[in-house]
Amino acid sequence: MGSQISVAPKGAQTSPNPIISFMPMIVIIGILYLLIIRPQQKQAKEHRKMVEALKPGDRVLTQGGIYGTVATVRGQIIILKVADNVRIEMSRSSIVQVVQEPTETGSSEVVG
Repeated sequence: MGSQISVAPKGAQTSPNPIISFMPMIVIIGILYLLIIRPQQKQAKEHRKMVEALKPGDRVLTQGGIYGTVATVRGQIIILKVADNVRIEMSRSSIVQVVQEPTETGSSEVVG
């Protein structure tokens, strides 16, 4: 008996490479990482560094919009002087930015 050779018909398609089919998803994840995740990580790192560098005498702005001067730093708690004889305890993480004292023009400048 003769040997039979099976040949796929001309119209049959082979399955695509799985890596090629996942390529658009990989590209989208890469773009999301570069546009969203990486900048947030960088901003969080800068904020962490700024909060760790706080020292008495720094003028700061809190998340609640309160301006004050750091009086004491005790671990994760900061004593903030907001007026004469008015001091409040704040969490270090609630400090948004360090600002300089107002200049001659009356505006505050952001530090860091």
